[in-house]
Amino acid sequence: MIAFAIIIFLFLFLYFVPIGLWITARFSEVKVGIGALIGMRIRKVAPSLIVNQLITATKAGLQLSTNDLETHYLAGGHVPSVIKALISADKANIELPFKQAAAIDLAGRDVFEAVQMSVNPKVINTPPVAAVAQDGIQLVAKARVTVRANLQQLVGGAGEETILARVGEGIVTSIGSSKSHKAVLENPDLISRLVLEKGLDAGTAFKILSIDIADVDVGENIGAQLQTDQAEADLKVAEAKAEERRAMAVAHEQEMKASAQEARAKVIEAEAEVPKAMAEAFRNGNLGIMDYYKMQNIQSDTDMRSSIAKPNTGSSKDKGKE
Repeated sequence: MIAFAIIIFLFLFLYFVPIGLWITARFSEVKVGIGALIGMRIRKVAPSLIVNQLITATKAGLQLSTNDLETHYLAGGHVPSVIKALISADKANIELPFKQAAAIDLAGRDVFEAVQMSVNPKVINTPPVAAVAQDGIQLVAKARVTVRANLQQLVGGAGEETILARVGEGIVTSIGSSKSHKAVLENPDLISRLVLEKGLDAGTAFKILSIDIADVDVGENIGAQLQTDQAEADLKVAEAKAEERRAMAVAHEQEMKASAQEARAKVIEAEAEVPKAMAEAFRNGNLGIMDYYKMQNIQSDTDMRSSIAKPNTGSSKDKGKE
């Protein structure tokens, strides 16, 4: 039991007092006290991670302290990535303080990849962007955007999606301002120059170095399609207006027929009153028998004259048959 207790005590002692790690730090010319290592254990910080990364940074010529690394570790940062980024930036003569690197790492960005992108620019391929020139011809363009990470704006700056959206918008604007699609096909570098002049990298985490048009294809004749659609729409409008006028004409004709029928009804009604008026005139002595016969003769004479004035269609038919 005593031996077992001694073994447990030694294990716990070596766990909380990493003498081997302290010796390694001393021989690497890194000043780390035993008390600091014990404090790391108590604060649940991996002493081996902090000390090894501090040794790496010291050998690379960086002046860091255990407090810096331990604070970043406790904040949820990735200490090895920060150390690699600082070393890469120092070798490439890129100014990158530890606080800025730690902030970039805590912001969720890969600080080491950002430093690599500052040294070796990254090429972003845009998806096909369709735009229409002023002559109505659609062009589909693809571009390659060469960007470099802007470490000063990496925290809070917009990402690649914003760069792609702005470049696509610039391509659409450039092609749309061209009077002919042939001019774009002859000089595709006009798009690159116009897009670069817009300063699309403002407020982003990148610096646009160049925009190269990789491919330009001719699409559909959008202008002709729009004219065809407009013509079809105008035709439908004209047909609707014609149908409206026809309906109004039919309604007017029906109204005129109704008015004529109403007039005829009034005439018939008035004619029906004539015999009554004549009878009343006979009774009152205002109309005599001779006056009545004269009126009949006048009516007969009028009917005869009307029949003579009308063309005899029947006789002309008979002549045609002969």
